[in-house]
Amino acid sequence: MNYANATDSELSPIFIEREQDWRNGAIVYQVLVDRFAPSNDIDSKRLLYPKPKILRSWQETPEHGTYLEKEALWSHEIEFWGGDLKSLTHKLDHIKSLGADVLYLNPIHYAYTNHKYDSLDFHQVSPEFGNRQDVKTLTEAVHNLGMKIVLDGVFNHMGRNADIYQQASLDFKSPYRNWFCFNNTYPSGHRSWNNAVNLPELNLENEAVRKHIWLDEDSVVQSYLKDGIDGWRLDVAHDIGFYYLDELTNAVHTCKPEALVVGEIWCYPQQWFPSVDGVMNFTAREIIWRLCEGKIEPHVAAKMFEQMIQDAGIEHLLKSWLVLDNHDTPRLANMLPDRRRQKLAQLLQFCFPGAPNVYYGSELGMQGGEDPEMRGPMRWDWVTDDNEHLIWMKTLIHLRQQHRALKIGNYRPVHSNKLLAFERYTDKVEESVLCICNPNEEQITEYLMVPNSKLMNMGGMIDLLNNARQTIYIKASVIEVTVPPLGTLLLSPDVSETHGYSTYKRVL
Repeated sequence: MNYANATDSELSPIFIEREQDWRNGAIVYQVLVDRFAPSNDIDSKRLLYPKPKILRSWQETPEHGTYLEKEALWSHEIEFWGGDLKSLTHKLDHIKSLGADVLYLNPIHYAYTNHKYDSLDFHQVSPEFGNRQDVKTLTEAVHNLGMKIVLDGVFNHMGRNADIYQQASLDFKSPYRNWFCFNNTYPSGHRSWNNAVNLPELNLENEAVRKHIWLDEDSVVQSYLKDGIDGWRLDVAHDIGFYYLDELTNAVHTCKPEALVVGEIWCYPQQWFPSVDGVMNFTAREIIWRLCEGKIEPHVAAKMFEQMIQDAGIEHLLKSWLVLDNHDTPRLANMLPDRRRQKLAQLLQFCFPGAPNVYYGSELGMQGGEDPEMRGPMRWDWVTDDNEHLIWMKTLIHLRQQHRALKIGNYRPVHSNKLLAFERYTDKVEESVLCICNPNEEQITEYLMVPNSKLMNMGGMIDLLNNARQTIYIKASVIEVTVPPLGTLLLSPDVSETHGYSTYKRVL
């Protein structure tokens, strides 16, 4: 018998629909192909790294280099570690064992540098990584493991070494002349991303450019989707702008309705929807980071989170990626050296509405400062059963998998003075999860009102982190909690019967 009230009857189909959309609350694992898994054919690949490129050994650590005037880039941009799509395919078991839902690859397009954000030809794969068939093989392997795959689309700019750019820059009559923006007022004679000479921006106002990249059926975006990939992460999507993002996203959904378009947008997320399905939620990252640093007070962070969800809408945020660290930021271990603060940040990453983005190696405790230090080769020697970072990451992912509210539930703030607290909930009270974090250096005891009408008086709570019953009881919607310094509580209502009786018997 279903005792749900009218409100729950309205909510139930919403959660069912969210659950059926793989994009909501997915766990994303991010990989830099060159640095993830050492190639089995490294000797035969050495010719792919001619001077001034350098092929490093897997044991070396990236270091900041010198600026190369001739190449118009930094020397560390052309130092390689030799990973490729085939070696990645052989390591998918690690990603699957974590419980990831999505594999996200940094750019694999044919390019000169190791990071591939300077594409020479979007349709081709960089030979150091493999070819289009290798992408298909990887995609099939990913799908066979029940995961999705998302590629990085760098469609705001290309590399200066691209043939079409070279033609355009030398020949005023070239058909590609209007693919770029040439003007002597620019420092390098062409408009380039962030004034980086090596990254000439594409003239997206030229329809021929947009047809090549996303509008035509054989365009870059659509052809990879037809090869089997499940979506695109768009580099510097804010530079592409609202109108063209909307056009690109519509093209993606026309080609593959269930595909994901997530934008790298370092802006407040509110108005970027529905031009993209989701954003990389750097606003949430900044709040979590500064809260865990002690720079933002908990009650202020709570108001920030609440306003963001009200403004952007939870449906969009569920599809947005929650990033703590990635290839553009120092690693979490460097951002928050205190292990307790790291765990606090990661718990929030896995409890706040969105899709947690796990940067390769962060599950192992890898360190790395500013570029290129955070792009070190994967430490496979750290993948051990006693690695406490790995144990904690698997714990968080398991909690997401076991508790539906953390993945697709609504968000409800729980007001506090010195703690950050909120509830993730669905139409079923037994699925509610209360997240309580103490970012202070001292133990905090507070009374919290949890505004959930189905949390029953004198009902108990279960400590999800320790899988144990807590000595916390609900008294007229108020609970007393004591949270240790830099500690967390993750609570769910205890709806089980005690001696044959449950006060929840008619509200489940």
